[in-house]
Amino acid sequence: MKKVTRPQDALELQQVPNIGPSIAEDLRGIGIKAPKDLKGKDPLALYERLNHATQAVHDPCVLDTLMSAVAFMDGKGAKPWWDFTPKRKAMLAKRKNS
Repeated sequence: MKKVTRPQDALELQQVPNIGPSIAEDLRGIGIKAPKDLKGKDPLALYERLNHATQAVHDPCVLDTLMSAVAFMDGKGAKPWWDFTPKRKAMLAKRKNS
């Protein structure tokens, strides 16, 4: 599925940069049915909901992907998911130390 360059053009989850069939299915499983449902969401909360719903701890790169998708839908542009890895690592380290 072709990726969009503007959030307002995304009608299907797989049109959001970095979201493929597997992540789209996972998102639908936790109630995120359309790209607009990602706007303003907390990626960490989505990741934790996904882990709970599937009764498995997903790879942290899934959190990076969720961070990239939410940022895109919040109008912050399309970036590769791995651009979010340093932010995710810092966020989780801070959370662990508090």
